[in-house]
Amino acid sequence: MTGRTLRRVLIANRGEIALRLIRACREARIESVAVYSDADMGSLHARSADYAVRLGPARASESYLSIPAVIRAAQEAQADAVHPGYGFLSERAEFARTCEDAGLVFVGPPADVIERMGSKIAARELMQSADVPVVPGQTPADQSDAGVARAARAIGYPVLVKASAGGGGKGMRVVRQDADAFEAIQAARREAAAAFGDGALYVERLIENARHVEIQVFADSHGNVVHLFERECSLQRRHQKILEESPSPGITLLVRERMGAAAVAATRAAGYRNAGTIEFLVEGEGDAARFYFLEMNTRLQVEHPVTEEVTGVDLVRAQLAVAAGQPLPWAQADLVQRGHAIECRIYAEDPANGFLPQAGPLLLYREPAGPGVRIDSGFQQGDTVDVNYDPLIAKLIASAETREAAIERALSALRNFPLLGIRTNIAFLIRLLEDEGVRQGRVDTGYVDRRIERLTDGGEIPLEAVAAAALSPSPVAASAIGASDAPRTERDPWSTLSGWGR
Repeated sequence: MTGRTLRRVLIANRGEIALRLIRACREARIESVAVYSDADMGSLHARSADYAVRLGPARASESYLSIPAVIRAAQEAQADAVHPGYGFLSERAEFARTCEDAGLVFVGPPADVIERMGSKIAARELMQSADVPVVPGQTPADQSDAGVARAARAIGYPVLVKASAGGGGKGMRVVRQDADAFEAIQAARREAAAAFGDGALYVERLIENARHVEIQVFADSHGNVVHLFERECSLQRRHQKILEESPSPGITLLVRERMGAAAVAATRAAGYRNAGTIEFLVEGEGDAARFYFLEMNTRLQVEHPVTEEVTGVDLVRAQLAVAAGQPLPWAQADLVQRGHAIECRIYAEDPANGFLPQAGPLLLYREPAGPGVRIDSGFQQGDTVDVNYDPLIAKLIASAETREAAIERALSALRNFPLLGIRTNIAFLIRLLEDEGVRQGRVDTGYVDRRIERLTDGGEIPLEAVAAAALSPSPVAASAIGASDAPRTERDPWSTLSGWGR
């Protein structure tokens, strides 16, 4: 691939990741183009970009998930590249291929790589050929319910029945006995077909009490491949990540080195380019711990900021450079981990009511600031969390010299994050960080689900900053609390992003 100059990049996303990409483009002296649905007209990301183009109605299928609409927007804006962010179209091979066919640089891996690694069945086979450990399992040639059930019996219960396509915990069921197999297989197939348009399944041994540890990888078009160490992602609820950190408190230096080497081998085998993530399950403790390939995410991850904070690099800036044909800005020897970083995902949801998603205006919203505190968000006070989209409000990233100090910094920032108007999971996150097992790093992928009642019991934790803000609100907060439809005070959007890191 020959080098080229990226002049204008369309960002095929919304919210906090769109703002993260807009900032990276600005720092690289690249013009940014935002896209928006009718629900996002006037949103922070649409106001912050150099240009903004309407996609369509609020429904994601008619806007952010519409490949023709995004391509038309890129052509209308005369963009020469498209960055998909994460979610929406980011792991759709068809989208990457359509961008390429339209003469647009896709800021991500080639379409055929997305396609290959997007199939868990094909990815497993590729990893086995590259001598990367995989979870013992079977891809039944007979994809009937009976065929999948036979595969489960052959492996031995308990097993995990998983969708071949997609991720995010969809199309996944645990089966512990033969009597439950057919119901679980049918449920997994229905969910996979609805979410990904593909009902193919595979079966693997259920590794219980395992850690979920992922390795950030990066490759360019010049044959260079590096890893940027690991992120611990074991704190999940129903296979959805809640809190991520780096370094992992549960792996040794020897295991880290082995996992990094395996991740690089996997990346080379895939013929990968740009930023990606190799996810592993880790079984056992100490130097004897075993790890198994889980899947590859062919995009930037939600939790990429923790890697940026401990390595001191800008992953998005590097994505743009590599997409333009430049070599990686660092060699493996240049990359080291320093200190500790933790990311907390702040959602508009009600933990006491089954984590029911919430929607509505942010009547009071003030981001904490200070040394080692970074906030990646797509909202300002007075904005509305829309029911049509993911309820992620912000990511709070705390970094410090040690894990203990990073936890305390995260707790202090969460307690000083006044947010009123809708229910959030802030109190839940505080309880999670105060949990003794979490403090000691003794966690696995089932830890949160086993303790969910204790973590959600007791209602809201009083937040220090909420009371202070309510007693002496700013003019904007006062008007918002007094009337939710009060006009918003216009501000430079970048003044609210001072908590962003590199």
